Amino acid sequence: MASITLHGDPINTNGDLPTVGSSAPDFTLTTGDLADVSLADFAGKKKLLNIVPSLDTGICAISTKTFNDSVAKHDDTVFLTISADLPFAQGRFCEAENIDKVQTLSTMRSASFAEDYGIKIVDGPLAGVTGRAVVVLDENNKVIYTELVPEIAQEPDYDKALASL
Repeated sequence: MASITLHGDPINTNGDLPTVGSSAPDFTLTTGDLADVSLADFAGKKKLLNIVPSLDTGICAISTKTFNDSVAKHDDTVFLTISADLPFAQGRFCEAENIDKVQTLSTMRSASFAEDYGIKIVDGPLAGVTGRAVVVLDENNKVIYTELVPEIAQEPDYDKALASL
């Protein structure tokens, strides 16, 4: 269990992020066209997982926009923003904010993603959604970088995440 904060108030996740050097847990997440995807769908590419509670919050929106602007410099990487939002809401967000390079994925059919990645919030007002984290995987799905953002209202360290690529 990891401790994080929400506006300074302590909350907890169900576990810890996968360790650097370990194999990433597989997942099944839902795309904007309601298809299911897994790690195998991104074979041969590095993957940056921008895990956020909801795109309907300021910091989640900022991190998605920031990573969207970084995609062009990393053509060997797929950038995935993963949230509890329904694919329809994710699509509206991307259209409204001109997000066209980051792929959004929903946990709507997969409670196991948050649990398997140790990022499911287990108490407090956001219980049931994910904390804020970045996990970077190499082409073989080995974890090469992780950051559990200690305060949900704080942005991740973009420079460190991008440097790991």
